[in-house]
Amino acid sequence: MSGYRKVICSVLTAICMNVEAHAEDSCLDIQRNYDLVKAEAVSVQTNAALFAAADSGCEDLARGLIAAGASVQARDPRGAMPLTHAAREGRLRLVALFLASGAPINARNVDGGTALFAAAEHEKPSTVKLLLAKGADPNLTGRSGLTPLIAAAFAGNDRIVKELLAHGADPKIRDTTGKAAMTYAAGRGFGDVVQRLLDAGIDARARYGGDLTALMWAAGHDEGVGATASGRVIDVLLGHGAAIDDADDRSRTALMIAVELGYADVVELLLARGADRTKKDKQGKTALDLATSAEVRAKLSPSRSATTAASPRYRSRARRYRNWISPS
Repeated sequence: MSGYRKVICSVLTAICMNVEAHAEDSCLDIQRNYDLVKAEAVSVQTNAALFAAADSGCEDLARGLIAAGASVQARDPRGAMPLTHAAREGRLRLVALFLASGAPINARNVDGGTALFAAAEHEKPSTVKLLLAKGADPNLTGRSGLTPLIAAAFAGNDRIVKELLAHGADPKIRDTTGKAAMTYAAGRGFGDVVQRLLDAGIDARARYGGDLTALMWAAGHDEGVGATASGRVIDVLLGHGAAIDDADDRSRTALMIAVELGYADVVELLLARGADRTKKDKQGKTALDLATSAEVRAKLSPSRSATTAASPRYRSRARRYRNWISPS
């Protein structure tokens, strides 16, 4: 083993030991605090200790508290049970313990969220897998109508998305804003998730809130999404039949959306893929009319249309996108 790898392994070992020591300290603190009131503890105090044990991964303490009368069906102020607390933190052994002790697997908090939703939202794939294997419903919605699948797509966690789809998660469910797993994945540049959702049967031309398509969401991607990531998503969608000149309820196309946001790289890509720069929205404006960036206006110039696709820079980028979609 090289000196560098030895150093890395030593650092990781030290981190793991520190985390374990911290967890042990937390469990000891919870035990000590509970012992102070144990003799006269009422159910609220015993249950509060169980929630703390669930958060910190204190399995032995949790067993003792359950034996002492703590309820696995107790609720915190938001209506969540200890199972949800353990799932959110990825405490596998505690999740199994609570389920074995009678915790209802699909119990929902005041927002509708379940333990599965908490595990998916906090990216705990092993916990998601366990809950699904035990029969958790993957389509129960949490706050704002979000499903575990939408939460996983938003995070770009393809591993969890795959597991949820394999257990019957419905990729067509939409939240209260009209968005679905596909729109979040496309808008956040998660090409792997977009591809998986398309493979699961999602129509690349499907319409969402505001009559937007996934391609429009990709063109108007979230801030911080790189040009390469958004370009990959755009090409994946086009490769699965997305119509480049579809328009939303304002009659604006993906090109217009990218232009208005000043995303020059996306504008260049869409033009090279054949986007129509002459289309007009309901106000009679073309993409050029919507452009406020000098760089974007330059890319929309008709004189560039014949040279863009032939440019060495663009040919190189196009090859990268094609290789990503269909690796050799």
